[in-house]
Amino acid sequence: MSTARTLLCLTHALILCLPPAVLAQTPLVHAHAHNDYEHKRPLLDATAQGFCSVEADIYLVDGQLLVAHERKDVKPDRTLQSLYLDPLRAMVKENRGHVYAKPSEFTLLVDIKTDGEQTYQVLKGVLKQYADIFTEFNGAKVKRKAITAIISGERPMKSLPAETVRYAALDGHLDEMDSGMTPALMPWISHNWRAVFTWRGTGEIDPTEKKKLRELVEAAHKKGYKVRFWGTPDNIGMWREERAAGVDLLNTDDLEGCARFLQGEKKKQ
Repeated sequence: MSTARTLLCLTHALILCLPPAVLAQTPLVHAHAHNDYEHKRPLLDATAQGFCSVEADIYLVDGQLLVAHERKDVKPDRTLQSLYLDPLRAMVKENRGHVYAKPSEFTLLVDIKTDGEQTYQVLKGVLKQYADIFTEFNGAKVKRKAITAIISGERPMKSLPAETVRYAALDGHLDEMDSGMTPALMPWISHNWRAVFTWRGTGEIDPTEKKKLRELVEAAHKKGYKVRFWGTPDNIGMWREERAAGVDLLNTDDLEGCARFLQGEKKKQ
């Protein structure tokens, strides 16, 4: 069997394996699956709930991009391609250009755990092979496609910003809001909640922290950045306060709980 025919058969098999919920789910644009690969079915458990953002930690090992939380846990069959890129391409094909049947933005947050510059040289080559589904950045111009790749962790701060055409952007930090990096280069601002706030989602949030949260989000939005906090407790109080303040992405390990919350919020609206 030819290589092209083999790939076609694999794609068809992936589509057939997709649960109906993935093909017809209502997208939840504010839901981010933190450490998504640790769930029983990486990507599929999140998309079954309608999540529009998933996170994959990668290690460069013998030229392969392997997905795991710790270096000791890498396995040769758990590549970025097999767990995420190939299934996502199958979904996009099935849904005629989108991850879900209902068109919606979708983000793959790639957290680099090994040397950023070295790993990115491999990653950018891999993403280019999936150029049909990934947003293309050309300077300030953005050609939106089904999925946007954003790089976190050990970011390639030298090579990526210097590229003319690229298929990924950078995850930013709070102290980079005044760096001059455009939303085309740095669409997101992510930060550790516990490094900024003491509230943990139970009881009433301190008025000072409530005001600070809203001011941070407003400042980021004025510059065109989305906001995500990691290290947040998984509870309704936290999610409610974040959304009330305009936080764009709820970082969670509780896929079902967060999905229920966001679906409930939609019904109220």
